[in-house]
Amino acid sequence: MGELYGMKGDFENVPRYKMIIEYDGTSYSGWQGQANARSIQGTLIETARRVLNCEADIQGAGRTDAGVHALGQVAHLEVPKKLSLRAALQKWNDELPSNINILRLEEAKADFHARHHAKGRSYLYLLSRKRTAFGKRYVWWVRDPLDMKTMETVMNLFQGFHDFSSFADKRMGKGKSPLVQIDSAVVKQADHLILFRFAGSHFLWKMVRRLVGVTVEAGRGKLSVLDIEGMLKETSDIPARFTAPPSGLFLEQVLYEGDSWRPFQPPAWPMLTR
Repeated sequence: MGELYGMKGDFENVPRYKMIIEYDGTSYSGWQGQANARSIQGTLIETARRVLNCEADIQGAGRTDAGVHALGQVAHLEVPKKLSLRAALQKWNDELPSNINILRLEEAKADFHARHHAKGRSYLYLLSRKRTAFGKRYVWWVRDPLDMKTMETVMNLFQGFHDFSSFADKRMGKGKSPLVQIDSAVVKQADHLILFRFAGSHFLWKMVRRLVGVTVEAGRGKLSVLDIEGMLKETSDIPARFTAPPSGLFLEQVLYEGDSWRPFQPPAWPMLTR
């Protein structure tokens, strides 16, 4: 609270709100606010100042990277006054760029924290088997033949509690544990799309894109299942070479106490299914 502006005193004992946000991250530097770059968080805060006519603090559940999208990012909002939720939501969305949309704005408990209270997160990655003009920013186009059975075997390896040091960027931060619980890692084909979905406790920086990348390399026949098993046992630099592009990655859902995972299905977007 007050993390962005050093104004903690101004936000004590004020209402807190929960936001569900979707965005196209193509033209943004990522979620996290930065002084010299256009971010999702920064855009939301700047717009809030104009619309709500007051200072605002917005903290997200996850820091998506540059070019990564969200279907259901969660954030908490603090402002020094009570909001009329319906009016604030409509006016805020009217002022936001078309590539950011607030799906829900609701009152939250005074101590609700979007990141600290999250019980799990799921990511969706979309790979296209055919070239696309309209959906290019939302998929990774791979023209090579891919063996689905091999990729399914690889995805099964990732389930459970593992040390994912091989799949995390070296700059992930000191003191951050590489141990992650993956509840579900599934790949399936839907027409010309191949969908990868990971659900777990949390994810390390670039981890999902590298899991997808090595799985695709196994599908191409360039890596074996044993190769990837070895990456889970001993730290390897190989996954970094096969990091999948950010275009196909979506923060799908953030799970809180009492929530359940959504059904695994592709977004119903005409530009992806045509």
